[in-house]
Amino acid sequence: MKIFKLPDLGEGLQEAEVVEWHVSVGDEIAADQPLVSVETAKAIVDIPSPFAGRVQKLYCEAGKVVHVGAPLVGFEGAAEEEDAGTVVGEVQVGREVRAEAPAPVAHAGGAIRATPAVRALARQLKVELEMVTPSGPDGVITTADVQRVAKILAEVGPAEPLRGVRRAMAQNMALAQSEVAAATVIDDADIHAWAADADVTVRLLRALVAGCRAEPALNAWYESHTMARRLVSRIDVGIALDLPEGLFVPVMRDVANRDPADLRAGLDRMRADVQARRIPAEELRGNTITLSNFGMIGGKYASPIVLPPTVAILGAGRVHEQLRPVDGKPAVRRVLPLSLSFDHRVVTGGEAARFLRAVIDDLQRGD
Repeated sequence: MKIFKLPDLGEGLQEAEVVEWHVSVGDEIAADQPLVSVETAKAIVDIPSPFAGRVQKLYCEAGKVVHVGAPLVGFEGAAEEEDAGTVVGEVQVGREVRAEAPAPVAHAGGAIRATPAVRALARQLKVELEMVTPSGPDGVITTADVQRVAKILAEVGPAEPLRGVRRAMAQNMALAQSEVAAATVIDDADIHAWAADADVTVRLLRALVAGCRAEPALNAWYESHTMARRLVSRIDVGIALDLPEGLFVPVMRDVANRDPADLRAGLDRMRADVQARRIPAEELRGNTITLSNFGMIGGKYASPIVLPPTVAILGAGRVHEQLRPVDGKPAVRRVLPLSLSFDHRVVTGGEAARFLRAVIDDLQRGD
């Protein structure tokens, strides 16, 4: 049997979820005929057959997550040598621990103390010790602690594994949290001079261009393994889009050289493509800076997450009215809150502040 394995999908993607099979066991198919649709962190992708033949076996059903190099389809024909370099689901068993002293368990918030018996009970009841609040002396997790959490989990129901976009979001946020030295500065832009029908996102894109021209250090990529910075001349803005499936960040290319009408048309097309889950993979990579207009949903200020290799993200909060001094007298003005997060490994506080000042100056223009 000839075995076709999940190919390298590019972009560093190591897994995909099977969405729909387009063939069945026994089908006679042609080369390049669609075999299966898979969902990655980027989009839904159709994988074609590498050759013609009769399908003898499908190795997984829809809804399963498959790693790159894992078998997908078996075709009738001469047997091929298995790829010994691909190991899926391998489990390594360590030495048995016999001591009953409370042992620390690795945890993001510090060591977790629990005896082997309590840890064994947690495994039996499928309770993650990171979820348990200890009640024993010196912060030791007790049997009662584990049983209490197990009861709560039983009432809540089974956990649902994160798939597709949400799985990628969890991985990316964990990477950002562990790697980026994040800092955030906030300020407000007085947009009272704007027309009532002003396009907020397009104006924000124009202001981002002004910020990048004032401080190019924020339109950059940082290579942490070599401690090298790349200043990028073209401004390609990742636009954070919130959808039920999770967070998408499609990229608006070369925003500095596009007029407002072209930017709006591009934003509309980009959202439609993302919602249809048919956006090309190349439109979800390579941004040099990121914009999150979360104020369209709610909230004034935030600490947006910087995703490597970029070094900055600008967040725009909810436009609201605020009492502010104007020419020495109080006046009600329309205000746009701004939150700029940056990677302090690469960007200085002064650079971030000057960038934000340039953004605000541009936003406060009435044109």
